[in-house]
Amino acid sequence: MSRCEDPESRFKSWLDEHGGAVSKVARAYTFTNEDRQDLVQEILLQVWRSLPQFQGRAGAATWIYRVALNTALAWRRREHRRQGPRRSIVEIEDLSVAGPDGPQQALQREVVERLYVAIRRLPKTDAALVLLYLDDLGYRQIAEVLGISESNVGVKLNRAKRALSELMKEDSRGP
Repeated sequence: MSRCEDPESRFKSWLDEHGGAVSKVARAYTFTNEDRQDLVQEILLQVWRSLPQFQGRAGAATWIYRVALNTALAWRRREHRRQGPRRSIVEIEDLSVAGPDGPQQALQREVVERLYVAIRRLPKTDAALVLLYLDDLGYRQIAEVLGISESNVGVKLNRAKRALSELMKEDSRGP
């Protein structure tokens, strides 16, 4: 992207390239499809409002992740105060492949849903770290987004993976 490019074109281009990342962040911080849609809109609004401050020191993906995570954390705090703790409603994104829904696709959707439920139970910074990792960002990009050192990313990521594994095991055993 050239720095001369108009903000609307830049925003549209970034939305095409990084819209999936915004959706993933929103999914990890919400329980319902309606909340997820609201948070996506809030994130996109913040990206638009913050666009004039983008100076190009970080890549577009890193910058958008940072805006998305900060917006999601603030949104979650506001919603938690406003509504109090909420129970998860099982909603699974469409992971279907062409053809009828078979047992393998149902199992895959169940595992993905359990993963997102477990991610929501992690501390906020660990959840953000896991999301960035699951989106195939490298340690350097994760460090830039979260404002920590690359070596700290490795240490925190290992701890978060262990915690996530334990949460997944607890979930599979049931109450």
